[in-house]
Amino acid sequence: AQQPGTPLSDEEYRQFFRSLRAARRASTACLLRALYGCQNPLVRRLDEYENHGVIPEGPICSELPGTPFFPDFCTFSFYRCTRKRYFIKV
Repeated sequence: AQQPGTPLSDEEYRQFFRSLRAARRASTACLLRALYGCQNPLVRRLDEYENHGVIPEGPICSELPGTPFFPDFCTFSFYRCTRKRYFIKV
């Protein structure tokens, strides 16, 4: 079992994003995030699932070259959505 708040493994990410693989589904999740923010219960559940049950607090490091740090997970998620880079991991 993974530590709460840690990112998913590569296999877990494949499973997590399997339902979001179609760009339409991923963009729908992003639309929910844009409309309702990170405090929306559905958005929070997705964020918690992506991070083993705990949404990380504080600075977030990502696999994005040139943009490796974000102040929090919400900012990171909005960045993924606005850049349409839905499947970038932290």
